[in-house]
Formats: sequence, structure tokens, C-alpha cells
Amino acid sequence: QVQLVESGGGLVQAGGSLRLSCAASGRTFTNYAMGWFRQAPGKGREFVAAIRWVDSAAYYSDSVEGRFTISTDNAQNTVNLQMNSLKPEDTAVYYCAADRLQWVLGTVATDDRDYDYWGQGTQVTVSS
Repeated sequence: QVQLVESGGGLVQAGGSLRLSCAASGRTFTNYAMGWFRQAPGKGREFVAAIRWVDSAAYYSDSVEGRFTISTDNAQNTVNLQMNSLKPEDTAVYYCAADRLQWVLGTVATDDRDYDYWGQGTQVTVSS
């Protein structure tokens, strides 16, 4: 079965950086897209970034474009999210998710309802 385990969250000052990792196991992820979502207190789950595993095509929300970078490490079977220039409004629980594509170059989804598997989440807190 698919298992996603996030790590790397924590407390950081505004302007600082954090690197989140998602360890993926349970199957081969070649025909998957991997996404990062976040949920702040009292708000719905929000798309942050996603990447298609087979060709590393990456997509970002407008709010993080230019500050965050999503990548995969095939040797470690991990999906990473490098977060720079963090702002207090980035504070949230960050979730890793996996979406099985209908074909390896399928459209990468930004809607959380399209994702099949989820990690338990990791807290990111940015102080002002």
C-alpha cells in the first residue's frame, strides 16, 4: 500500500527557509503526480505545488511561485519542497499527496479531490 511520510517542518522567522521532504513507498511512482498542499487554521486545504514524477514538470500556486521549489529524488523516492523567503501567511500544516495519472504525461491536478493518497502532514510556522 502507498505510504507518504512528511518531515522537515518547524518554526522559522520571516524571510527564512525550510525544506520539506515526503518519503513515498509502496509502489513505483513513475505514472504519478506528487503534490504539496497546505491548510491554515480555519481555512480550507490549498494547493501549493505539484510535480509529475516521470519528467519533473512542476506547477506552483501564484502565492509561492518564485519562492518555493518542488523536486523529486528518484534514488531516495522522495518529493522535496524547498521553501525560501517564508512569510507569516505561509504558516500551515503541509501535506504531501499522490495522484495516479491515467497516463505518464497526464495533466497534473491542482485540486485536492484528484489526489488518491495523503501523508499525515507537518506543521510549518513562520513568525513575524
